[in-house]
Amino acid sequence: MSANTSRMRNIGISAHIDSGKTTLSERILFYSKKIHAIHEVRGKDGVGATMDHMALERERGITIQSAATQVTWKDCTVNVIDTPGHVDFTIEVERSLRVLDGAILVLCAVGGVQSQSITVDRQLKRYNVPRIAFVNKCDRTGANPFKVRMQLREKLGLNAVMIQIPIGLEDKLEGVVDLVTMKAVYFDGPQGETIRHAEIPAHLKADAEKYREEMMDALSMFSDEIAEKFLAAEDIPEDMIHAAIRKGTLAEQLVPVMLGSAYKFKGIQPLLDAVTHYLPNPDEIKNHALDLDNNEEKIELSPDEKKPTVALGFKLEDGQYGQLTYVRIYQGKLKKGDELVNTRSRKKFKVGRLVRMHADSMEDINEGSSGDIVALFGIECASGDTFCGGNLNYAMTSMFVPAPVISLAVSPKDKKSADQMAKALNRFTKEDPTFQTYVDPESNQTIVKGMGELHLEVYIERMRREYKCEVETGMPQVAYRETITQKAEFNYTHRKQTGGSGQFGRVAGFMESYADGDYEFVDMIKGGAIPSEYVPSCDKGFKEAVKKGSLIGFPIVNIRCVINDGQSHPVDSSDIAFQSAAIGAFREAYNKAKPVILEPIMKVSVEGPTEFQGNIFGSINQRRGIISSSVEDGHFSRVEAEVPLSEMFGYSTTLRSLTQGKAEFTMEFEKYAKVPQNVSEALIKETDAQKKAQR
Repeated sequence: MSANTSRMRNIGISAHIDSGKTTLSERILFYSKKIHAIHEVRGKDGVGATMDHMALERERGITIQSAATQVTWKDCTVNVIDTPGHVDFTIEVERSLRVLDGAILVLCAVGGVQSQSITVDRQLKRYNVPRIAFVNKCDRTGANPFKVRMQLREKLGLNAVMIQIPIGLEDKLEGVVDLVTMKAVYFDGPQGETIRHAEIPAHLKADAEKYREEMMDALSMFSDEIAEKFLAAEDIPEDMIHAAIRKGTLAEQLVPVMLGSAYKFKGIQPLLDAVTHYLPNPDEIKNHALDLDNNEEKIELSPDEKKPTVALGFKLEDGQYGQLTYVRIYQGKLKKGDELVNTRSRKKFKVGRLVRMHADSMEDINEGSSGDIVALFGIECASGDTFCGGNLNYAMTSMFVPAPVISLAVSPKDKKSADQMAKALNRFTKEDPTFQTYVDPESNQTIVKGMGELHLEVYIERMRREYKCEVETGMPQVAYRETITQKAEFNYTHRKQTGGSGQFGRVAGFMESYADGDYEFVDMIKGGAIPSEYVPSCDKGFKEAVKKGSLIGFPIVNIRCVINDGQSHPVDSSDIAFQSAAIGAFREAYNKAKPVILEPIMKVSVEGPTEFQGNIFGSINQRRGIISSSVEDGHFSRVEAEVPLSEMFGYSTTLRSLTQGKAEFTMEFEKYAKVPQNVSEALIKETDAQKKAQR
């Protein structure tokens, strides 16, 4: 292990919308001397936060793309990635967590664990990322970090332990008590840059003792020495406490809870100390690759610099100098002039320009070592590709990409815009796997698909700005699905005689509902009724048939097709004949199997002042929503519901007008469910009308 790796941390800052992630990253940059002036997210100076470097992000005050930067804290190198909170940009969070070793989970001291914190926590667990919780906004009215600690335990099932308690809250927030050193910590100076340690204020002594005891109790699980000293009421050295917190955090069995207010410059430096003390360095995380030459066998990678390079391209960006690929090095080192292979496309390339990123500015470097996050220029690749040196053929396991749930038709206004639109779509689909585009063969329109209204809105706005491309958009379209509700049999013969050799194939069997996936094909042919070389042709035919249902033309899911009999002809049977027979058989049985339409149901969480709770309930009920829970918390209430996506268009405008702009909502895909009869009839009618119009 190289000495520099042990002093390196790759961390992400992730949280619910508006918990203060970007403000926190801005403070981290300032205290580590990376920037010399602080800009706010919705700042009056018109500059905007350093990490929100897109004009759109600054206007809306939200983070859209994850930004990466590297800072030095004391003698530790920290790669920081600020990720978006909006669920529409969930892929940005996924791709960042894939390459991070640790994370700071930011929570609002008033809002606590919100819907998006639950999603982020699920993603952290999926990639086994150890975390520190930071309760931000302790200066806000209604702040209660102790309540947030309980929510971390109850809602997220985390073993959350306070390692600090606040000195004063709301507008009286002065500093924090460090339960490890048992000292009060104050942040003096106009921007909290001077740290002052003092005795714990008398009125907080009892509280501090109580929470320290709780902390020691939790830590005795990870250290027998602490358990012994604690029982014997002996003094416990600080480094022993740090070691135990670190051990628990790395094992993902403990989450240290820290607190402060990023906006008011309180609690940031101890948080940076905690990152260096408790979060893992790249050597302490086990990373695996799959050996493609050896049946995808799992291989453990080692950060040894002498070994051949293995690196993962986890994010693409098209800048003014061409395509920029963010790379995390897992093994070996990356030097200018190295020759590497992209194991997906099998193409070799030379490392030309190598840079280290700071939000959107960069510095040129000659080499990056194992554990580093750097960026390469001008490489042909897609998001999630693995680059290897030394004849290795490895692939890093890819990240989880959710399926898009909403689509829009876009059309350029003039010829110049048409060329620009093609360029823009080509770039965006490469950068963002959840943003997809295709041309509808029937209406010849260009369709874009994404994770939500905001997601598509942002991309269309980016086309206008970055590509000067004027586009018109059609009505948003929901990704419906079709499925069957009962078993149906088929026995279909495909015959075609047109001089010379004809086509012949008979396929018999049945279709039924299949709960464990979208489609399954089962071959139950006995005695060679269909020769084995034609069985895959039947599968191909069924796969073609499920692409489009007969009700409203959407893909068919949750279906199992079983063939158990058939017939072939020595001359006229062929691959194409059996494909056609399977398609015919499928269509014959599909309408007998009582097909229904399924629609995407979203998990919607609305938060706003309690006085508007009635209006929020009403707005959800009108949209065929089912309310699953509502929690009142002082003046604030949160309503969770399941609502069909088709009813959610324009909801943000309605919600604003119903609550004087004081409520906000988030939604994410939950499941597919059957459409009510009246809606189903309306959809079928509409589809028929469109078909007639196209004729």
